[in-house]
Amino acid sequence: MKFYMTPGSCSTGIHILLEEIGLVFEAYIVNLVKGDHLKLDYLAINPNGTIPTLLRDDGVALTDFHSIALWLAEAYPRRKLLPENADAREAALAAMHFCVQHIHGEGFRRVFTPERYAGRQADVETIKAEGREIVAAALIAIDTELAGKDYVAGGFSVADAALFYVEFWADKTGMTLPRNCQAHYALMKMRPAVRQVLAEEGYRS
Repeated sequence: MKFYMTPGSCSTGIHILLEEIGLVFEAYIVNLVKGDHLKLDYLAINPNGTIPTLLRDDGVALTDFHSIALWLAEAYPRRKLLPENADAREAALAAMHFCVQHIHGEGFRRVFTPERYAGRQADVETIKAEGREIVAAALIAIDTELAGKDYVAGGFSVADAALFYVEFWADKTGMTLPRNCQAHYALMKMRPAVRQVLAEEGYRS
């Protein structure tokens, strides 16, 4: 398999899942700043020009966090990346969706790419502040769900990989994580797969 990723991005969450499973794959760095995601050879694999992308052995390209995480969980059930219990499974999927679509898509997208939302240059800082407010409120909601638990849905799951990368972003942008999120973040950084991924991507755990 071929994994197209950008260090320190949302693809870090998928990178963690790949290492948790112990899969052998070829990693390709997509430099977003240089516009690698807009080059024709990459667009031929992922027409959306997004990351992450997982090109499976059968030639099928999975081109978003949800589809990759769900396929990995279902293709390698022994790794228990999704709970067997139906309620816990739904909770894990809902939390993953919330992290990717809301915290990342609505919050951090405003922080990292405010120009998508700003009509004038003067609006940029306001948009960034709005993004940080969205992230902060969302993390408080997740913090409530984490009360009394080490992981989002009992044991480690796809939801924790998604939560980790937004916690990582919050940490790297100077945001204070709520208490339970901070405990989750610290616990995740102790996992061997996470430590390996951070080292490979150039970060100290």
